[in-house]
Formats: sequence, structure tokens, C-alpha cells
Amino acid sequence: MKRALVSVSDKTGLVEFVSQLCELGYEIISTGGTKKALENAGIQTIGISDVTGFPEIMDGRVKTLHPKVHGALLCVRDNPAHVQALKENEIEYIDLVCVNLYPFKETVLKEGVTHEEIIENIDIGGPSMLRSASKNYRYIPVICDPKDYDKVITELKENGETTLTTREHLAAKVFRHTARYDAMIADYLTNKTEEKFPESITITYDKVQDLRYGENPHQSAAFYKGMNPKYSLANATQLHGKELSYNNIQDGNAAIEILKDFEGQYAAVGVKHMNPCGVGIGNSIEEAWDKAYEADPVSIFGGIVALNDVVSVPLAEKLSKIFLEIIIAPDFEPEAFEILSKKKNIRLMKLDTTLEVNNKLKFTNVNDGMLIQDMDTHQITKEDLRCVTNRKPTEEEIEQLLFAWKVVKHVKSNAIVLVKDNMTIGVGAGQMNRVGSAKIAIEQAGEKAKSSVMGSDAFFPMPDTVEEAVKAGVTAIIQPGGSIKDQLSIDVCNEHGIAMVYTGVRHFKH
Repeated sequence: MKRALVSVSDKTGLVEFVSQLCELGYEIISTGGTKKALENAGIQTIGISDVTGFPEIMDGRVKTLHPKVHGALLCVRDNPAHVQALKENEIEYIDLVCVNLYPFKETVLKEGVTHEEIIENIDIGGPSMLRSASKNYRYIPVICDPKDYDKVITELKENGETTLTTREHLAAKVFRHTARYDAMIADYLTNKTEEKFPESITITYDKVQDLRYGENPHQSAAFYKGMNPKYSLANATQLHGKELSYNNIQDGNAAIEILKDFEGQYAAVGVKHMNPCGVGIGNSIEEAWDKAYEADPVSIFGGIVALNDVVSVPLAEKLSKIFLEIIIAPDFEPEAFEILSKKKNIRLMKLDTTLEVNNKLKFTNVNDGMLIQDMDTHQITKEDLRCVTNRKPTEEEIEQLLFAWKVVKHVKSNAIVLVKDNMTIGVGAGQMNRVGSAKIAIEQAGEKAKSSVMGSDAFFPMPDTVEEAVKAGVTAIIQPGGSIKDQLSIDVCNEHGIAMVYTGVRHFKH
């Protein structure tokens, strides 16, 4: 008679699966809560202590770590020496393993959980059994995911055993499962010991969905989420529309990153190709949207919109008049949702915009490598500004300069942003020189550039950008400062009565 070792935390489908194993002639070895659940369902089991001849000790910490378990799992069955060792030590084969692990992730995320409770939920015996059996997958099917129960039972019924291909796939899943488990434990303890950049790093993500394609149709792609996504598209609820694409997710993420910098204000953000094409704030979310739209009604076509207040009926009517890929908001009034959902493909995403950003580190992959840095969450206030020109900015100019600084942080370098009346009016992004970005922003702003303010993500190496600002009618500039030729730009500002303030911080975005 074949024997199956079953010990699971996730008991989804357990009784039905084990019942079918019994019908196929398997004896069931089990432990703890799994044994109890099976016996309550009328399934006879063999206790692990009956197999090992040794009691469970140390509150169950030690029960399966025994040669009569691991010898049975690791025996290479066509190796006569291995088989002889089993006979000499009175070890019986174990022919199938069904194990999943203590709920470490769920424990860590529990409200008010103690460190001691977290440590007790580090599974030792489970990963050991999974790894031993999976190393020996040529002979033993190993199941760690209830989703695989049906496939295993089907093959056992049809063939009397699982195929080698299936066992190989199951083993690969097991090692992903245990690697993920260890990565979560490592992450928890690394954070507890406050090691930001340890000698090696393991991170784990769970698949959200396969994507139709990547940046382009010839590239395949998938979307994964972190251990505890909060202010993230992975935590958003899609209420309507076709599935998100790779580029949608990239743009949506850029939009909510910008939106986060405007907490406490009604704000609307429009994004195209991960750059803001329009940002507005107002006394209501409707006014904020009006400004964001007016900022660049051409580029917003086919764009992504993020809002930090509920979408009302009047706002929905405005949004419905243009083609948008995604609208992200805390919620939609029922009638507003009805208006917008008449468009078949538009994605309507519900996301609590007050949630905190969970991950404080930014990961960027390069060929065969990973760059890790702090997220750029730096904020400045009026008190942080240092005026370097003869004319100081007015209170109104300071408000607009701070607005420009929040936006320019999220524009690809070299970045120039023009702002007026609580809205962007010109955005110059990703140019190889700063004056090129300034010319793009000024051209986009047109006549609106007069009496606007300018934000630059980094210092001016030459006075040419300021000279363009003078021609456009810009009245105040915010920039980091720090060039060896700073005085040249200051002199141009003084000559034309422009106020310029330094932040002492740059915001390169590559």
C-alpha cells in the first residue's frame, strides 16, 4: 500500500483530495491540526509519532525532523544501497507529499502581533519535507498548492502515477514556494535589524495577472505585487473596462506617485508615457480637473487620469467627453460610474489615495543587475527656500513655485515645468540639455507663459535657460542651485527683475 504524508496550513480542498487518495489505496500519515481535521471528516490517519517511533517534542517544534521521514523521502529508489539502508533501518517509503507552510506572511501582517509570535510561525519541518521530497521528484509527487490537487488526482486515476513532467513542475513550484517563504522571513528580520543594503537581497512578488503583452506586442509580460501592497495599483480594485496593459500600469503608477505629493489638496493628474501632461489643484476636484485638462488638452487624449477625491456626476460628464485609458479615484458616485462605464474599454480603478506608500525603496533592473535606492519622497516648504536674487518672490509666486517643484520631481530629466494659477501650463521632459526642455515647455505654454513661474529639476549650468525664461515672461524660478556658474544665471535674473530661489536639492529622474 502506498503512503501519503499530508500536513497543511491551507486546508482548502483538503478533505476531498485526501478522500480521493484513500479511494486510490493510499494510507495517510498526518500531523497536528491536519490530522485532526481529517479524522473529524472520518478519514483514518497514521500519526507522525507512529512512523518515527518518537514523540513530538518542544511544543511541536520537533516532530517530522527524523530519519524515518527524510530517509523515506530522499531514498533514490533505483539505488540498491539506498534501498538496503531503508530495509536495515526499518524505514517505509513515502510515495506522495502534500505540505504547505505556517502562515508567516499572514502572521506578520496581523494587527498587534508580537515578535515572538512571528518567530513561532517560521516553519522548519514543512520546508524540510518539501525540499527533501522535491529533490527526489523522480519518484515522489510533491504538492504545496491546493490548485494542483485536481491534476494530481486525475493523473493518478488515469495512469496509477503522476507523470515525470508533472512531478518536475510540482518540484519547481515547491522550490519557488520555499524560496518565497525564506525571502519573507529574511525581509522581516532584515528590516528589524535595520539593514537597508545587506550583502545580498532576496525579494518576492506574487503574480497578479498575465498581461496581453509588454511595452510592445512582440514582448510578453506579467504583473506582480509585493508582500503587502498599500498605495499601489496592485491594491486597486478595477471596477470596469478591459484588463490593464503593461504601459497602463507604468503610467498609472506614475500618476499616483505624482498625486501623492498633493495630499491635503484637491488634485488631478494627467499622465502620458510616464510624464505629467497636466496637473491641477483647486477648491474642488472638479476645479482641479478643469485645470489639469486645460494644461494640455491635446496630450491628455488617450491618457491616464488620477484624482484624489470621489468622482461626481458633473466631473464624470466632463471626463466622458474625451478618450481616456484609465481613471483612478478613491471612488465613483453611482450615477458617475454609470456615465463613465458606458464606455466599454475605459478602466475605472478604485484606490484609497490616503494609504501610505509601503515600500520605501525603489528597485530598477539593469542587465543582469538591480539598482536599489531610497524612494524620492523629499518635500520642501517655504522655509526651505533660499532667495538668491535682488527681488524676492511674492507670496503668490512662492505658492506657484512650490507647486512647480512638486511636479518637476516627477518629470524625466532634463525637466522644466511652467506653472500658473495652480496648474501646469508647459512641461519639457527628457531632453539632452536643459535649455531644450525649457524651449519645449515655453512653446507649449504659449501666451500663458507670461507671468508664470518656472521649475527646474537640477541647476542651470549656463544662463541660457534663464534667458529663455526672460523672453517668455517668466517672473520667478525655483531650482536646486549648485553650479559653478550660478552667478551668471543670478545676474540675468537681477537684470530683468526675476525672483529666483534655491532648494539645495535636485530631483533627477532617469
